[in-house]
Amino acid sequence: MQTPLDPDELPGTRRTSSVRKTGADSGRREQIYPELPDEDLTRIARFGEMRHWQDGSSIFKIGDPGFGLYVVLAGEIRVTRRDALGRSAVINEQGAGQFVGEVGQISGERCLVDGFAVGDVRAIHIRPEQLRALLIAEAQLGERIMRALILRRVGLIEGGSGIVLVTDSQTTRLNALQAFLSRNNIPHTVVNAEADAEIAQYLKKWSPDVSDYPVVLSPDGSVLLAPTETQLAEALGWLPVFDSDEVLDVAVVGAGPAGLATAVYAASEGLRVAVLDRQAPGGQAGASARIENFFGFPTGISGHALTARAFVQAQKFGARTAIPVQAHALDCGSTPFRLQLGNQTAIRARTVVIASGAAYRRPDIEGLARFEGRGAYYWASPVEAKMCAGKDVFLVGAGNSAGQAAVYLASHARRVSMIVRGPSLKASMSQYLVERIASLENIEVQYNSEITALHGSSNLESVEIVQTLQRRTYATEHLFLFIGAVPNTSWLTGCGVAVDSSGFVLTGTAASAHAAEHETSVSGVFCAGDVRQGSAKRVAAAVGDGASVVAQIHQYLAQLKPTQPATSD
Repeated sequence: MQTPLDPDELPGTRRTSSVRKTGADSGRREQIYPELPDEDLTRIARFGEMRHWQDGSSIFKIGDPGFGLYVVLAGEIRVTRRDALGRSAVINEQGAGQFVGEVGQISGERCLVDGFAVGDVRAIHIRPEQLRALLIAEAQLGERIMRALILRRVGLIEGGSGIVLVTDSQTTRLNALQAFLSRNNIPHTVVNAEADAEIAQYLKKWSPDVSDYPVVLSPDGSVLLAPTETQLAEALGWLPVFDSDEVLDVAVVGAGPAGLATAVYAASEGLRVAVLDRQAPGGQAGASARIENFFGFPTGISGHALTARAFVQAQKFGARTAIPVQAHALDCGSTPFRLQLGNQTAIRARTVVIASGAAYRRPDIEGLARFEGRGAYYWASPVEAKMCAGKDVFLVGAGNSAGQAAVYLASHARRVSMIVRGPSLKASMSQYLVERIASLENIEVQYNSEITALHGSSNLESVEIVQTLQRRTYATEHLFLFIGAVPNTSWLTGCGVAVDSSGFVLTGTAASAHAAEHETSVSGVFCAGDVRQGSAKRVAAAVGDGASVVAQIHQYLAQLKPTQPATSD
């Protein structure tokens, strides 16, 4: 039942959560489940409406569209997690003065948990759009709420709730799905069909063969056989729907640091923004194990943590996100611009920002194609690091990304051998990383070396290395490749955006005599980050690009407005 909210209903007798912990974790628990005083409830009241539920009622369930936030005034809301077999566990019971929700509710993502009324429940319902308004308008209170929402998602991830990936072995598709879910902060669990009798019995309905693994089991009952990332997202309703008549102010292609910065600055200044990415927020930076030279983080921060914060920040200001969605083509002949997406839909926008970044270059190594995802990788996430525990691994590259990956892998692997074509790391790597690598006993750098071939049956078993004309073979199951980048600009073919001989986008006077600094050869199409010719290839520079491009977008949009007729007194 839903009724208009009466602020006079707010103060009253408190019932606190029935699930309490004491000891060392009490401080963190208070951050996750804060209890708001009556004055905060009064401030919240104007953003929502009153709702009532009888004891035992279902308030929300896994897979439902996001509800936003429920602030409990009376009774309790029991929050439980559930897996595909219907097994559930209580996460918490939120009482009077507490609120129910997690960070996905800011953008209205589908529910990851179930909620039930314990006693007769009375609560303020704050819908996602009003929740965003609350977080912005009530900054101090919003900070407490935002921290709790983020920590709750962390708890769901650590608890392994939600999606179950069932596998019979470590496969390329399993690794890809794990990386996709982890980088998008989607709670999930990986189980082996042979090790879980209940799962094995459940799977007999579908009788999957080897090619069907991994099997994805969702708490809403969905069963997917060896899906791609996009198929998984579409089946579970994660992708937003864009109205064919809707015209955005800004469409951002790429959710790396440049794209996210563009989304944050544009959305915070009132522009209607959508940001899309083919894989996950963060781009290459999001896969960095640790960034230690980014302004404001003296102890360093993982690329995933940094860009995940930016992603939530963009959603807080109302930017819409579509992941995983790939830009297929840009039609610059229509006004507004038409961006064709890989899922057969299209969006229209008055301006477009190319922030699609660059992909790691595939070296000319014999056998590489056979082992991509089966021992040869272009990133080093926790998924790969876990597989490398106690093993000897090889890594090719001499830039900062290679150095960060080597240091990270060294904390898991027995030994990391860096293969470097040149005589030194100093010419291409930050000094702090050079020193860190030199200080770690289990990192060996082989200079003037090159990998020429990979060998193995179904998975990688050995690499062939040429060093100063000597050819040797080393046993290894894992090879990591970080050797330069190729711009992601193939989707721009035919739209008139000028690129250089390597595919990087030209901007400013290099593109057109009348173009703004970050504007391309097509007026109204801008570029930011690593995909732009001459960019610094640093996270801070990409963020700066995002801030600068928004200022130029405002100028462009102002020119589009029709001139108002003059009036006389």
